[in-house]
Parts: sequence; C-alpha cells; structure tokens
Amino acid sequence: MTNEADKPGVRGFFKRLRAKLNQGPAWLTADLGELLPGRKIDAEILDELETRLITADVGTEATRRILDELRRRVARKELDDVDALLKALHDAMLDILKPVETPLVINRANKPYVILVVGINGAGKTTTIGKLARRLMAEGHTVMLAAGDTFRAAAREQLEVWAQRNAVPIIAQQSGAEPAAVIFDALQAARARNIDVLIADTAGRLHTQTHLMDELKKVKRVLARLDPGAPHEVLLVLDGTIGQNAVAQAEEFNKGLGVTGLVITKLDGTAKGGVVLAIAQKLRTPIRFIGVGEQSEDFGVFNAADFVSALLKSGPESAAA
Repeated sequence: MTNEADKPGVRGFFKRLRAKLNQGPAWLTADLGELLPGRKIDAEILDELETRLITADVGTEATRRILDELRRRVARKELDDVDALLKALHDAMLDILKPVETPLVINRANKPYVILVVGINGAGKTTTIGKLARRLMAEGHTVMLAAGDTFRAAAREQLEVWAQRNAVPIIAQQSGAEPAAVIFDALQAARARNIDVLIADTAGRLHTQTHLMDELKKVKRVLARLDPGAPHEVLLVLDGTIGQNAVAQAEEFNKGLGVTGLVITKLDGTAKGGVVLAIAQKLRTPIRFIGVGEQSEDFGVFNAADFVSALLKSGPESAAA
C-alpha cells in the first residue's frame, strides 16, 4: 500500500505549504535564540511562548495543553536548551494534530459516494469542490457535481466553469429552485450514469441562520430517501483567516449536521496558521484537506507532521523537495 507521503505531488505540496504558511520569520520561534542564550528554560520563557500561541489563534484550550506538557518537561529537567524546547513544542503540537489526520477515503461500496459541501459565504466552497473533483478524477474516480446553491446565480456559474475545466457533468437548475430537489435529482442522475462520486454544493450561510441550517437538514433527509447512507461525507469548508470564529462556525455546523470532515482554506492569507490547532483540539473532527492558495496545486491532504514543520519552519529544506 502506498504511503500518502510518497504519492506524486505530496512532497511538492509540503514545499508549497512551507513557503506560503506563516510567511516571514516564524511567529513562534522568532527571536527565541536571542531570548535564551545562557538562560535556563524558565517560567518567563514559557509565559512568552504562551502569549505567542494565544496571539497566533491557537486558542486557549490547545495553548493550555501545550504549555502544561512543556511545564511538565521543564519540571523533569528535560528541556535544557532552545533546541530541546522547540523539539518538545513540535511534539506537543503533533500530539494535538495527529488524531485528526484522517484522509478522505471514497468507499466504493457506496455508489455514488455523496459528498455534501457546506460552509459560510466566502469560505471557498466552490473552489474547493473544483479542486476536489480534479483530485478524485486523478485517483481514477468518475465525478458529477450538483449546483445546490440556487440562491446565488454566480455560484452556479462558477461551478459550471469548474465542471467544464474538469470535464465532469453537472446538474443545475434555475436560480431559486429548491436546493434539496436539485441535489436529489443529481443523485438520481449519478446513479443512472454509474458515477462514483457526487459532490454537492450548497448555499453559503452563517451558522446562526437557523432557517438556512434547517434547509441543509432537509437536503440530508431528502437524500436519505434514495440512499439511507447519504450523504456519506458532510464536508465543512472553513476560512483559515477568520481565527476563532472558524471554531465557533465548526461547532454549530457540527451540532446541526454532523460534520464528518473539514477543509481549511486560505492558510496562505493567515498571519499565523495556529487556528488549525484550535480546531483540532476543540472539535476532534478529521481534517481532510488544507488550502494555501488559488491554484489546484495549493490544495492537499492534511498531514500533521508536515503542517507542524511548516508552521515552525523546522526540519530540513530537503524534506520538501
């Protein structure tokens, strides 16, 4: 079985991730060398790290977990210098992220495998769908798209562009059509055409808009009439630039819909990127993919070790080749 890290393009994505995430001096490790020469790792150093973690959107829960571990290791006299501290920091972050490193696996027993893509306006749902379709086709799956965002004409047009670009069929209706009906029709069409994966777009909505969240629940109910297991994946797209608001959104979408996977986009636009740790600690929901730009090559499977290395600018550059 091929290891995910050995697949073509994966190391290339790590190189892009490292270049685009946390650009400039590493927010966490910058100046630590100057701060530490000749000093023991003490409470003041750890307090400085705590401040940097909080300001980097790592969140209070994940920060507390990381600092508790570092303080335990200081008490055991395991951290004698900056290198030992950074290694311990790397390990503590990895402990948080490793459990949510769960790639999306298309179960061929479910045909079509239905992926319902949800999130707020502007999070990057349509772009994510286009990139995901391309990725799944490269893996040998046949794909169909469903234009379930019937409120915004531009959304359907954007999705049609991606469908044309990827040469995949798309099911769409006029603006104002019932989203549940569009996606139901798409599922019937995907079955008739023996399609492997159906990816359904939905209108962007705030997690606080109860009537729109109820509409998504209706989509799920309607799909279940045709296939009791559908949707097989509820994929929530989160904008990485909005910090702790992304955590709140994810909690509410999960409460209403039972989110099974996350895509975190626009990480190249964040000053820090620490919000991924906050999301992982708070939600424990699998992070399927992350995005660091507009190009298809800027979209990749989430790998915890690669992400931490890119975040801390640690590890040899050669690893990214």
